[in-house]
Amino acid sequence: MKRDITGYFFGVTLLVGVLSSVSVLSQSKTRPNILFIAIDDLKPLMGCYGNTIVKTPNIDRLAKRGTVFLQNYCQQAVCGPTRASLMTGMRPDYTKVWDLKTRMRDVNPDIISLPQYLQSQGYSTQGIGKVYDPRCVDNEIDKPSWSVPYYKTDKRYYPKAFGEPALTRYQNPATKQLAVQYAKEAAAQGLKGSEANEYVMAKVRPTTECEDVPDHAYNDGANTLQAKDILIQLSKQSGPFFMAVGLAKPHLPFVAPKKYWDLYQRDQISIAAFQDKPANAVDIAFHNAGEIRAYTDIPPVLSVANDKGFGITLPEDKQRELIHGYYASISYTDANVGVLLNTLDSLGISENTIIVLWGDHGWHLGDHNLWCKHSNFEQATRAPLIIAAAGSGYSKKPTQSPTEFIDIFPTLCELTGVPVPAHLHGKSLVPLMKNPTASVKTFSVSQYPRSSETAENERLGYAGTNVMGYSIRTNRYRYTIWMKNGYRSTDPFSAALLVGSELYDYEKDPLEKVNFTGSTAYKNIKATLHKQMIDFLASQKSSTKMNAH
Repeated sequence: MKRDITGYFFGVTLLVGVLSSVSVLSQSKTRPNILFIAIDDLKPLMGCYGNTIVKTPNIDRLAKRGTVFLQNYCQQAVCGPTRASLMTGMRPDYTKVWDLKTRMRDVNPDIISLPQYLQSQGYSTQGIGKVYDPRCVDNEIDKPSWSVPYYKTDKRYYPKAFGEPALTRYQNPATKQLAVQYAKEAAAQGLKGSEANEYVMAKVRPTTECEDVPDHAYNDGANTLQAKDILIQLSKQSGPFFMAVGLAKPHLPFVAPKKYWDLYQRDQISIAAFQDKPANAVDIAFHNAGEIRAYTDIPPVLSVANDKGFGITLPEDKQRELIHGYYASISYTDANVGVLLNTLDSLGISENTIIVLWGDHGWHLGDHNLWCKHSNFEQATRAPLIIAAAGSGYSKKPTQSPTEFIDIFPTLCELTGVPVPAHLHGKSLVPLMKNPTASVKTFSVSQYPRSSETAENERLGYAGTNVMGYSIRTNRYRYTIWMKNGYRSTDPFSAALLVGSELYDYEKDPLEKVNFTGSTAYKNIKATLHKQMIDFLASQKSSTKMNAH
């Protein structure tokens, strides 16, 4: 029987109402501001994470001012679910957002978001860009979260010489011309709105673009300039602010001004070293990279590739083009982060502003013959998190302690001095920010669903629907189980529902070449990890609090 936790959220709603009516607001003026930077599809390829190739001077500058969480993991490696989880401090099995079509408050109308809660504590909460996934919230990008209507990109911030990007993405003249042509075709067929947009993108949607344009010719650059002006206005207000800025790159398509592509030499870019399945692989762990297959320049290259029968097999030159574009997009995003940091500095409010920077999940760049995210492997679940706190007493050293995105909500509560809601699933990371060698939990948890369609059922030999994979990541190991028949962590565990398991040892096998789950040498390790998994699942069934580990 699934547990109904509506009462917990109702209680929190009452708590918020009470707190907002007492002395909390009178204390708000002394509380720090928050700049909340969300970056789409950014994996930890920055200098502060040990990468020596990708150029990210501004993010690295931020890292020197705060704590880098080196072993941070998302709750589900796809935009909508992981953002809903991060913004509410609740795991996906409680938000009930596991896909890109469920709207968070349709299934959890009383759920409390981080900016919504901060409003009750006297914060002005504002946002622009992709913070929530817009498909998983209302048309106002979760109206309860914001003090003022959520900002849309103001067309005035695009350069007049180039105008708006086509399909909100492209500035290449030929691409823009084709977009207009196909839009006319769509209109002639009576298509409107999203249907018309889908028609055009089915005709013209390249994976990359390198154009000699200014930064604000693309949405991220225009949004950043608009965010700069919003920050200026917020700095003049008497109370503290929570300003969320969502940057879309390095999400596909990999479009960035030419100067960022010029930072890298394509012939010097290495492709993934291991592009195969692990020994003893679990088939359900893989996907066919449907996201990238939808781009119009992919089918032609697939026609000349030697298909491996799993993932997506791309020619090496296309792999290098995509990796080049991903690197360029990261450097472009880094430049936009620099504009935001410089704005705080120029306003003289950096010292009283907490800065949080996160990428919603990782990204496969050809490892395991996979591209995009959508898995429980390391490259999809490990995601960057940097927090620079206001005030003194915090270490500037990185931490290796396992952390998760659900920890951000309670961390910001503690850093701002507001009460931590009791229902949250994460733990405050402030102890790690003061002592990087400390530990707040022994493992992080990610999950990913697989929808068992008829063809997949026939291939894999089980008749269930809605397979869910749960993955715990310790400092050294990852243990994953795949459960059929719509199992969720709020249900009683049954071994009969287990359709596969994985065990990876990152000390001996960082590329996940071998699934050690059946190895006698790992028998005791598997038993320990399996018990941790079962105990974790049991804690979800018996309580709304998920921080027992």
